[in-house]
Amino acid sequence: MLFRARSGTFLTFALAGLLTGVWVARMPALAGKFGTNEGEIGIVVLIWGLGAIVAMQALRGVMARAGSRNVLRVALPLTAVSYAGVALAPTYGVLLGAVALFGMTFGITDIAMNAQGSVVEQAYRRSIMSGMHAGWCVGAMTGGLYGVATAAAGLGFTATVLAAALAAVPLALLLGRTYLPDTYPIDSGAVPAAEIPAASGTGRAARRLPAAVYLIGVLAFIAFMTEGSIADWSGLLLHDELHATQAVAALGYPMFELAMLFGRLVGDRVRMRIGTRRLLTGAGIGTALGMTSVVLAPSAPVAIAGFFVTGLVVCTVVPTTISLAGTAAPGRPAAAVAQVGAMGYGGLLLGPVVVGFLSDATSLRIGVGVVVVLALLIAAGARLLPLGAFADVSAHSPEAAVAAAEAPSPAEVPSGAPEDDPNGTRPQPVAA
Repeated sequence: MLFRARSGTFLTFALAGLLTGVWVARMPALAGKFGTNEGEIGIVVLIWGLGAIVAMQALRGVMARAGSRNVLRVALPLTAVSYAGVALAPTYGVLLGAVALFGMTFGITDIAMNAQGSVVEQAYRRSIMSGMHAGWCVGAMTGGLYGVATAAAGLGFTATVLAAALAAVPLALLLGRTYLPDTYPIDSGAVPAAEIPAASGTGRAARRLPAAVYLIGVLAFIAFMTEGSIADWSGLLLHDELHATQAVAALGYPMFELAMLFGRLVGDRVRMRIGTRRLLTGAGIGTALGMTSVVLAPSAPVAIAGFFVTGLVVCTVVPTTISLAGTAAPGRPAAAVAQVGAMGYGGLLLGPVVVGFLSDATSLRIGVGVVVVLALLIAAGARLLPLGAFADVSAHSPEAAVAAAEAPSPAEVPSGAPEDDPNGTRPQPVAA
């Protein structure tokens, strides 16, 4: 049951990444279809991002009531259908409306799949969120390769995106059967989220999330801002500042994404070995060093190597913030993930804009250099996060060993007995 849920959630991340990878790879074909300039394509991307943020915030309450499984079963197929709408849009005006709808459905899918990943992670009793996000990298790279292949075959934007959408719909429906209900694991069993006491009070006080959720959201905002800045400006830095050819300049982001995949495949094991706080601090410092080498690079190969190092260390920050959000608001993991996700997407949209303004006012090296500052903020912010025991105790640390030894076995805990850890955050033994 758990393996099926984990595999299904991994494939959900991969499918979402694939749709995004195709979308990004065939952006030049989209511009060619409608004869748009760079500014008009920028509006398309902006509307997509704004649609995602609006949906994340507006439907946070729905996520909390319905749970990630029910929302994801609806949102993922709708994302594929709206993707087809983007492919079939006949005019630029209709395209903007279709992209807004696609952004909204994709935003709901994004927070729901992250919330489902948190549910599966808690059921496993160990960190697996980085592995889930590795699925995104696999999907994005696959989508990019599919986009390259269709471009080489002479297929236009409509045929390429429509084929991907039609293939995604039945897969999305099949994946819906693998998801777990939103539950909190307590010892050997699980209790429905609906049975966990809600926040006391009524009205806005009852709906307000804990302050820890917003602190985690700030860290996610900075991390997404960092990734977005690298994604959008790496090619121009290599081409304009280091005078690389367009082919060489195009290697910057793929190398960054490949390193992200490698890092996320081992990120969960590293987190459980050294602890969440050390992981985030190290990721921030490592990102700052990697991007410093990029900004000061004398040649394109050195900068590309710097992008690879950066991707290798920054890749764990976003999955870790999502994982923390899932445990920061007992009984409301979906709402907490939605809030953190929305704040993160805000950084994803703002980062490239900030880099652009700084580059215009100074130079592209200085503009991209803002990522170094953002990375140091991640390292500093990691020291301020109020991490729970499950999130911050290493599986191989003495604290985890003591907690595991003192934890009662399933047979020793009578059904319905009160627990000394009602939030389900006690560290658990981790499989090797």
